[in-house]
Amino acid sequence: MKAHGTAHKYGDNVDTDVIIPARYLNTADMQELAKHCMEDIDTEFATRVKPGDIMVAKANFGCGSSREHAPASIKASGISCVIAKSFARIFFRNAINIGLPIIECDEAAEKIEAGDEVEIDFDTGIITNKTKGEEYKGQSFPEFLINIINANGLLNSLKQ
Repeated sequence: MKAHGTAHKYGDNVDTDVIIPARYLNTADMQELAKHCMEDIDTEFATRVKPGDIMVAKANFGCGSSREHAPASIKASGISCVIAKSFARIFFRNAINIGLPIIECDEAAEKIEAGDEVEIDFDTGIITNKTKGEEYKGQSFPEFLINIINANGLLNSLKQ
């Protein structure tokens, strides 16, 4: 399983209130949430993101409230994977539950820049920065996580 796209880069402590502001939580329409994803720190994100793109951040990504809307809005925006130095525990779990791939990798989080073309091999954990010609070693996904992601979330995987 692989992902390939353009990097969108953010810093440390990107919280769920910034990922999807509370003023938009009155809808369950994922496409509507995607229109507002990251808008408080990146007003152009929703118009710039393309299906398959990669989100890259530094430490403690997804901190703050436990709202599942945060990873759901990222996934609905077209992001195929989030790479960060570390994730808030509840965000990590919510992302997996909805089938959004996330990878912790210090080196990739530091070296990948906005606009870089990035490819991720989930089976090996290898993250390739095609723009810079560099490879970084993240953690590969265990088979059960690949099954959840391929099923588009935990509930779908349990149904299968």
